[in-house]
Amino acid sequence: MLGPPYNHTTETPVTFFLVGIPGLQFSHLWLAISLSAMYTIALLGNTLIVTVIWMDSTLQEPMYCFLCLLATVDIVMASSVVPKMISIFSSGDSSISFNACFAQMYFVHAATAVETGLLLAMAVDRYVAICKPLQYKRILTPQVMLGMSVTIAIRAVIFMTPLSWMVSHLPFCGSNVVLHSYCEHIAVAKLACADPMPSSLYSLIGSSIIVGSDVAFIAASYNLILQAVFGLSSKNAQFKALSTCGSHVGVMALYYLPGMASIYVAWLGKDTVPLHTQVLLADLYLVIPPTLNPIIYGLRTKQIRERIGSLLMHCLFGHYILGSG
Repeated sequence: MLGPPYNHTTETPVTFFLVGIPGLQFSHLWLAISLSAMYTIALLGNTLIVTVIWMDSTLQEPMYCFLCLLATVDIVMASSVVPKMISIFSSGDSSISFNACFAQMYFVHAATAVETGLLLAMAVDRYVAICKPLQYKRILTPQVMLGMSVTIAIRAVIFMTPLSWMVSHLPFCGSNVVLHSYCEHIAVAKLACADPMPSSLYSLIGSSIIVGSDVAFIAASYNLILQAVFGLSSKNAQFKALSTCGSHVGVMALYYLPGMASIYVAWLGKDTVPLHTQVLLADLYLVIPPTLNPIIYGLRTKQIRERIGSLLMHCLFGHYILGSG
């Protein structure tokens, strides 16, 4: 899928070396400890959510199916980069093969494209559930959900495949030191002997279209949700709905803002924003959402919380009842 590397094999490096976070080498040990803790939370939390939803036949509504997909994508996204980051920060093992670098690039950027689509799908789900509750099951049928999921995946592949092909076919005849903590496409393209502008411009335009359209539709959905919430007579119901919406918007902000900031800073502020800040921004949006999503979207949901409690009781004492509670 990534395509063969540039034909001049003598000019293609066998291995790249990832610097980590340039200028913050003295903090690498603390970063390794922090990343290890966050990665453990992300793996445990998302795996629990996938397991509980998969095992429990009562959690088959669209919201839980999208949540299961989101948890799976979070595992893929974090696992694509965090283990290597920890290795760099803890032991200095910074080498990564040419093919592994481009595989990492493909999976991490494709996963981020899928994630933003799933966040939009979940916003639409909440809009239908709150604003059109009587038509919920008629609108979000299994066929519609499958169509949305396939469309999200195809969109990510259509966006990422040309970008990965363009970068992997650049001639690399100079330095093989990537000034980043993972194979971020702009950082890798900068090492090419040819002009990396086409791939960088494609990435900027594609990311802006995907994220811009998703954020616009998400904002519209939550605006309609808030209008419906403020029309409720119960103040308690208003508070619960606002609390849920607020936590969702907070997690989305932590995902979208660092991600888009890292892209635009690489273009517009590369001479004014320190390189370590640019790398940190790019790292944050890959690590923080997979860590927080299970808490915000999963543990704050009563049904998920109850099923996880039952599953843990089963693991400890052997009496888990599917669908109980």
